[in-house]
Amino acid sequence: MASDIDRESESRALSDQATSSRTQPAATERRAFLAAASAAALGALSPIAARAQETPGVTATEIKIGSTTSLSGPVSALGTINKAQNAYFRMLNETQGGIAGRRINYLITDDGFNPAKTLEQTRRLIEQEEVAFMFAMLGTGPNSAVVKYINDRKVPHLFLSVNGDKWGDFKSYPWTMPFAPSARTEAQIFIKHALSQNAKAKIAILFQNDDLGRDFVAGAKDVLGAQYDSVVKAMSYEVTDPTVDSQLIALQSGNFDALILGVTGKFGAMGIRRVSELGWKPTVYIASGAATVASTIIPAGADRAIGTITSVYTKDPSDPAWADDAGIKTYKAFMAKWFPDGNPDESFNAYGYMTGMVLQQLLEQCKGDFSRASIMAQANNLRNVSNPMLLDGIRVNTSPTDHRPLEQMQLQRWDGKVYRRFGPIIEGAGN
Repeated sequence: MASDIDRESESRALSDQATSSRTQPAATERRAFLAAASAAALGALSPIAARAQETPGVTATEIKIGSTTSLSGPVSALGTINKAQNAYFRMLNETQGGIAGRRINYLITDDGFNPAKTLEQTRRLIEQEEVAFMFAMLGTGPNSAVVKYINDRKVPHLFLSVNGDKWGDFKSYPWTMPFAPSARTEAQIFIKHALSQNAKAKIAILFQNDDLGRDFVAGAKDVLGAQYDSVVKAMSYEVTDPTVDSQLIALQSGNFDALILGVTGKFGAMGIRRVSELGWKPTVYIASGAATVASTIIPAGADRAIGTITSVYTKDPSDPAWADDAGIKTYKAFMAKWFPDGNPDESFNAYGYMTGMVLQQLLEQCKGDFSRASIMAQANNLRNVSNPMLLDGIRVNTSPTDHRPLEQMQLQRWDGKVYRRFGPIIEGAGN
């Protein structure tokens, strides 16, 4: 701005000099005055401009955060996670005035689980809405479409709703952090338990041929190391395959002691049912995401699934065993008042509530400094954080070189009617 004023003043001064030399001193004085005034104005504004650049999405009264999720499309049921989070932030705003006197403004956008839409919405949230950070974005495909863009711009990309282990890669994506234990961690825990039951166990793995499934193979290699090839046989399937019968028949012929099903959706029920039909009696471990009673155990046959083991790290709000638990009671009271349209027994809502609580802890640790660098620094500084929705003994821990907040789980076994937890809290092998 100062240079424009200078050029204008110089032009006028030269014109005045051509018509009358007597006006030169006045023009020179005017030019100097305007330049000084302009510089002073810029100097007065620069601290404010600098603060705005350092703390996008943050004002004296608001912290603006953004998310993309699936409110429509094939996995729209998962959109309730973000709705529960929004209800939690609304509760904070109304009862506590938000965080450090700033209300949380949570902008949730629908990408329909379409990565192209995820990119479009993410660019809008960061470039136009200027959110402070991105939170709880859903899905491996959608997040893969934007992770480089977000990291290039040094925007915190926190507590993603994903299961892939790659999201904990702090070297490639220092501004990205998932929340739930990864499939790789779950596989490590399954292998450790199988070996604790039989040190010479031979282990079969059926895995989905994608990032999720390959994490189960990676987790087995983490624990077994050089012994992997002599202990494990792994076979993959495609999500378009009509069955996994041929893979299971081939694995049965190897006389394996344990079978890990690193699968999703219908393939969990298919796997359990087919193993039973074959008369095969390995100890069956199944990915937690494919172990639900409604979508896997009942379709497979409750009796066929007896003995099936999976993992858990949170309290199940639908389990009568937690009916008198203080954390579950508080959660259900929250749902009744702040999210009455949501199902309090739905684990996705409990997950949204829990991650909202952990984000509150993170923001409170910022102590009023809500620059993106400060927010990420505190995301890297969660130390033994407890949560009433986590199983006793499980804690949230992060550091600049550990972007896996949860790495502990407990095993549970289907007894024909319900899952029953057993044994100690087990931690993954690390990688």
